[in-house]
Amino acid sequence: MSVSIKSAREIELMREAGRILAIVHEELGRAIRPGMSTWEVDALGEKLIREHGCVPNFLHYNGYPASICVSVNDEVVHGIPKKTRILKEGDIVSLDAGLIYKGYHSDAARTHGVGRISSEAQKLIDVTKQSFFEGIKMAKEGNHLHDISTAIDDYVSGFGYGIVRDLVGHGIGTSLHEDPQIPNFRQKKKGVRLQAGMTLAVEPMINAGGWEVNFLGDGWTTVTRDGSLSAHYENTILVTDGEPEILTLL
Repeated sequence: MSVSIKSAREIELMREAGRILAIVHEELGRAIRPGMSTWEVDALGEKLIREHGCVPNFLHYNGYPASICVSVNDEVVHGIPKKTRILKEGDIVSLDAGLIYKGYHSDAARTHGVGRISSEAQKLIDVTKQSFFEGIKMAKEGNHLHDISTAIDDYVSGFGYGIVRDLVGHGIGTSLHEDPQIPNFRQKKKGVRLQAGMTLAVEPMINAGGWEVNFLGDGWTTVTRDGSLSAHYENTILVTDGEPEILTLL
């Protein structure tokens, strides 16, 4: 397995790709409201990406028909936006989005509450987000890739939640998905040694119930097998010789 090390010029381009995607996510988060269709979320996301002179990297990727993955409640990831899917008060919605800036990709996900949500749903969102930050504490030069996986697992397992195993994070750069794969759960092997200049998309997907998922007949939408809620949080990060840099946060 070959993990690409980005040059200073490439890192600058990825910083800008990440900065723009962070702005898009901020705008989408402010727009989410009851009565909005998931199609409207996607249309707004694509509009924002293109207004910044970028291209949505999810659109037509392996046939995916939209620019933003919009996944509601028990949908883990890759939900396909629809005009008939209307967000309701109390729903939670995960938005996974990415873009290309001058040939370089960024990728990030956020889970939002729609209006007022239950305390249980908010806790799931909060734990999922924090698990990302627990994981990247280990994203330092000299550590091993699966130190990130173990840190996420150690944090999440204390809450009794299920960590999705069928979908993992990934390297990112001139392609949306590069080596290495980054599991969000403990591994037997250490994984590659981390080096400054690696760019990674770390993305815990956490279920309120069990970790098992089903893939729906549309070929994309992934749901929790037990019908429990699921949350998703992701950023593109840069490994440095010190603390990791989060490229998709403002």
